[in-house]
Amino acid sequence: MNKHNLKAPILTAGAIFMAFLMVNVTSQAARMDMVDVSNNNGYMSTAEYVSMRNEFGVKAVTVKISEGTTFKDPYVASNIANVQAAGLYINGYHFAHYATKAQAIAEADFAGRTAKAAGLPIGAVLATDVESQEANNQSKAANDRNNAAFMKEIRKFGYRADIYTSGSWANSKMTIKGKTGWIASYPYNPVGKNWYSSNHAWQWSSTAKFRISYGGFDVSQLNDNYYTADQKSKVKPTDKAAVKQQNKTANKGKVTNKAKNAVVNQTYAQQGIFYPNTTLNVRSGDGTGFSKVATYYIGESVQYNQVIIKSDYVWARYLRSNGYYGYIALGVNGGTSYGKRVVGVSHMYYTVKSGDSWWTIAQRNGLSMTTLASQNGKTIYTTIYPDQRLVVW
Repeated sequence: MNKHNLKAPILTAGAIFMAFLMVNVTSQAARMDMVDVSNNNGYMSTAEYVSMRNEFGVKAVTVKISEGTTFKDPYVASNIANVQAAGLYINGYHFAHYATKAQAIAEADFAGRTAKAAGLPIGAVLATDVESQEANNQSKAANDRNNAAFMKEIRKFGYRADIYTSGSWANSKMTIKGKTGWIASYPYNPVGKNWYSSNHAWQWSSTAKFRISYGGFDVSQLNDNYYTADQKSKVKPTDKAAVKQQNKTANKGKVTNKAKNAVVNQTYAQQGIFYPNTTLNVRSGDGTGFSKVATYYIGESVQYNQVIIKSDYVWARYLRSNGYYGYIALGVNGGTSYGKRVVGVSHMYYTVKSGDSWWTIAQRNGLSMTTLASQNGKTIYTTIYPDQRLVVW
């Protein structure tokens, strides 16, 4: 979820060391029972969710539905469909901005309608994610009133309700009763810990790695069956040996590619912007064996339209100013990221500066002059002026 908004002093786990997954959690590592995803994770394929289930023992996925009263997660429908296709339990969450009871009801109505339209099944959990500045400015009594109003309204849509928040906000900024709640708190090393065992779930990391998925993920240990439809889970990993090994090595930055019947190569469409944190070569194809055609440096950005996952690297494809595609490595597959990826951007604008031309702006943004002009309703012969704003994405 939006961990940067949490005001609680949650420890960031740069490297969370995991032990073998066993039933006795008091002496072993926390389990990867549930994963939550949002537009920040980009498009997630069925194959990725199957890998989470088969190789890591994930039982449930909770997807972002909405935020406030206007934002609908652009991947909510595909996430719900692909999670269900992978045979996992599905739930949703809404990022709350409400400060009054009326606003809480309005946000619940928006979240409920959005969830229904996206295909979230009746009976799933639709939690309110309470970690915003608006909530931080409220009294405990006000937050309790607002959360109760949200959850009451959500139940009218046929969904079960819950509250997600940080460990230091629980029973400080708001009341979280026993046998309710989904609490986030990140120890440096989760081995030998079983925090918040009286609540439905404990989110213990925001940096978990999965073998064929890019980037870090939020993972939680489930303490009861609330997030698996109040049933004993019927989801069973098909490769128990892989689950044991992957859970041992996943968060040490060592991810094996030896799981039985594992999928390695994937390609999917995704529009986004990538900000490198190191100097990166642009290749003419999706591999280090292809020729170098350009270079991107720290402080620059590239707008891409496709992601390719190989056994060694994750690549982004983008359209260069010469009309040919370029390929830049987003990071090591299952390992180090080479920068920040922002997805779900509908438009990006550029303000014309003195000395700019259609050619310089197009080249800077990986477009052809014709494409740049046409998406702004103009031609390359139209004069542009300083302070004029152009759509470059």
